[in-house]
Amino acid sequence: MSAAPERTATAEGPPGVQRQVLVALSGLLSALFVATLSSTVVSTALPKMIGDLHGSQTQYTWVVTATLLSTTATTPIWGKCADLFSKKRLVQIAVLVFIAGSVAAGLSQNAGQLIGARVLQGVGVGGVQALVQIAIAAMIPPRERGRYSAYLSGVTSLSTIGGPLLGGLIVDTDWLGWRWCFLISLPVAVASLLLVQRTLHLPVHRREQVRIDYLGAALIASGVSVLLIWISFVDASFAWLSWQTGALLAATALLLGGALWVESRAAEPIVPLPILRQRTTVLAILGSLAAGTAMFAASVYLSQYFQVSRGYSATQAGLLTIPMMGGVLVSSIAAGRLLSRSGKLKPFVLTGSVLLTLGFAGLALTDHRTSLVLMSVAMLFVGCGVGMTMQNFVLVVQNSVPMKDIGTASTTVTFFRTLGGTFGVTILGAVLARQVSEKTTAGHESSAVAYGDATGLIFLICAGIAALGIVAAVLLKPVTLRASLEPAAREPDAPTEQQGP
Repeated sequence: MSAAPERTATAEGPPGVQRQVLVALSGLLSALFVATLSSTVVSTALPKMIGDLHGSQTQYTWVVTATLLSTTATTPIWGKCADLFSKKRLVQIAVLVFIAGSVAAGLSQNAGQLIGARVLQGVGVGGVQALVQIAIAAMIPPRERGRYSAYLSGVTSLSTIGGPLLGGLIVDTDWLGWRWCFLISLPVAVASLLLVQRTLHLPVHRREQVRIDYLGAALIASGVSVLLIWISFVDASFAWLSWQTGALLAATALLLGGALWVESRAAEPIVPLPILRQRTTVLAILGSLAAGTAMFAASVYLSQYFQVSRGYSATQAGLLTIPMMGGVLVSSIAAGRLLSRSGKLKPFVLTGSVLLTLGFAGLALTDHRTSLVLMSVAMLFVGCGVGMTMQNFVLVVQNSVPMKDIGTASTTVTFFRTLGGTFGVTILGAVLARQVSEKTTAGHESSAVAYGDATGLIFLICAGIAALGIVAAVLLKPVTLRASLEPAAREPDAPTEQQGP
């Protein structure tokens, strides 16, 4: 295996080199922003979309589920390809797929076309989300990556939480219309494509023989898709104890069992099993799953709570989440800079997990009359917790693997985080619907009041999930971020290290 003679931008070096890294990051982060935004911007616009396209309630659900399915199922495939082919080219391909899906969604004439376009869009989103992290890991050593991961965490969290706000603004603006939820991202996506072409220079590791595990990829994608389909429709379209549940779970077990067998024997597995047997990776997956569930749940259910229970408009509901967005932005940047100075990762993920749990514990007190001041403080805690944990759990794994496995390792954690977030939001939605139904039947004055009183239970469950992050952080061995791209390389202050000019 040899590296092609491409220039590599690294975070260390004179100010000119650092500026080069920041310029390269601007293209990657702008692509990441619009890709992640596309997953949440539709939440406040969905009723208008489905109404205009004369869609059904089932299609309403599938507009969201289709993207989650394709994003989650293709994430490991993008990661493995990044270990085999040019990361720069893959980023560009993912952005182009996202642009194609966005155009198709914006021009959809019926709900079926919109769902199909969202599947294509989700494939691009999965690639962008995975490959941006991989590209950053390929050009910045873990010790320096802390400060740059702060930007990554801030962009991901702000786009996820700010999506409903932008969607509300678009829907509430008469001369725009819901189609601009998809079309508004196109100029930024095209600009990011041009920036990546001009500024991103990464080494290409070429292998004499490249074997892609197509069978393993197909089994993983199929198994995850079937499982997410069951999660999406159970208790709504069919009962928990029904033949549909049995059939879907049996198919999931068969497909994922087959994937496990194939991955254990493949020359180039999509998800190398030795990585999943490492204690550090397992704990990082657990902590990342908790953070991912928290981020998705906060963006979905807080927006709905403010609109349904408190009567605020979509735009106002988005503005009320500013304390959480501010917490994400400030904590991710501050923690990233402090992390680069100390190199000690565990204190940050532990503190972030505690803040996340405390924030959701505060939101668990929510009912239809809860003080907005109390909710703002709790949201601030949630935002700070997300900002300190979201990317740092990925960094834990990236710090422990060689560059040849950086793509697979990064996307393995991202895959489980997205999968956990999808499961969490779907299951919490089923719990919320049942609580609202029971409270309405029990004699509440209106469904809005019932919704407000039921939301507290959702956030209490989120607090319990977030507590898993505390467990993962406590069990995590102290991690000192290395200052080199490869684990085997000596540290820069070693006497035998060749220093650059």
